[in-house]
Amino acid sequence: MEIERTITSRLLAWKTSTARKPIILQGARQTGKTWVLKKLGRDHFDDVAYFNFEKQPELRQFFEVTKDPRRIIENLTLLHGRPVTEGRCLIIFDEIQECNAALNSLKYFCEEAPGYCIACAGSLLGVTLSRGESFPVGKVDLLHMYPLTFSEFLSEASPELWNYLNSIKAVEPIPAIFFSQLSDKLKSYFLTGGMPEAAVSLIKDHDIGQTQTILENILNAYRLDFSKHVDARSIPRINHIYTALPSQLARENRKFLYQVVKPGARAREYEDSLLWLINAGLVYRVWCITKPAIPLSAYTDLGAFKIYLSDVGLLRRLSQLDPVAIREGNRLFTEFRGALTENYILTSLITQFDGIPYYWKSGNKAEVDFVFQHQNKIVPAEVKSDENVRSKSLAWYRKEFNPPLTIRYSMKNLSYTDGLLSIPLFMADQTSGLIALAGRPEGQ
Repeated sequence: MEIERTITSRLLAWKTSTARKPIILQGARQTGKTWVLKKLGRDHFDDVAYFNFEKQPELRQFFEVTKDPRRIIENLTLLHGRPVTEGRCLIIFDEIQECNAALNSLKYFCEEAPGYCIACAGSLLGVTLSRGESFPVGKVDLLHMYPLTFSEFLSEASPELWNYLNSIKAVEPIPAIFFSQLSDKLKSYFLTGGMPEAAVSLIKDHDIGQTQTILENILNAYRLDFSKHVDARSIPRINHIYTALPSQLARENRKFLYQVVKPGARAREYEDSLLWLINAGLVYRVWCITKPAIPLSAYTDLGAFKIYLSDVGLLRRLSQLDPVAIREGNRLFTEFRGALTENYILTSLITQFDGIPYYWKSGNKAEVDFVFQHQNKIVPAEVKSDENVRSKSLAWYRKEFNPPLTIRYSMKNLSYTDGLLSIPLFMADQTSGLIALAGRPEGQ
């Protein structure tokens, strides 16, 4: 089974671009970077030449002895066993962060041999660059690979429902028969999250036990990265932060507190470890803003932030929430104060809008879950994990700032009234399109 990834269209645009440069696909481990590049090569190139710097460390000498792209290609051709043809063969450099010389060589491929199609994958590239490693700035194209979105999951789990969602051209209630089915599929997504292997296991084999094992193996693989790529003193600190994230999110106020990681912990002792997790793409930091104005970054409160996981399925597994919750109404959405739902909405917003959203807080008066910029407008978004949508904070925000558009995610049906766009949780991936529909004059 192969789940089609939306990033493929961007990779195809890169392939045909007259200004094509070597491309680097960034993202956390197990999100499908290697798979999508190999599939691109199989489907749209005559040949694929695949090289992995982690599994084949001897490759590094090809790049350490010369910067000449032609000589490098000659050596890679010998290893590949057949010609690496310019423009017709996709050259994949996997785990490129393991070879800084190969990373630097991309500059010379861009300048001296632009006809070669070079696609790279880097799981810990952010960590590598944070150590001060040189980077071919302006000589590469960058793309970020995220875990499967719910829409991508749905395209394979239920193509009919996926087609239905994509056919919606107006902001109006979803028929009950579709609403309930989509809610059930979203629960399944909360079990697997966006890790492709876990999602395929559940969709294809309906084996929840195997899905649990896959997610646990991924978490263990992340822990091995902690031990392989950081100094010994930082390993327990990174482990403490990552393991404590469910506890952070279970609190009424989700503001990150180092004391929750470990009693007596101080920021200066743990901030580097937290930054490693952020650079590795395993967690997201959502900053608090003091004022919802453009640019949002100018109003960041550097003393207040929240931390979320990169994937809702990993959060569920890390929190040890049993899959049996799928049979208990909306419990998956409401568990530990709706933290899973909030994490899910964040990951959906990140794939649609530039940058990571913020959250807004005004003393003890009000707090809005997410605030983001869209076409030079500030959009506040409240997340509710059930049908109870009463929110003093959102009402206070609307009264104080009078935003032209406010979004509320919940298990209520789709609607748009008086500037409030109510989006069912299972339509979070359609947020950008729904904003456009809500702003369209009636009858158009």
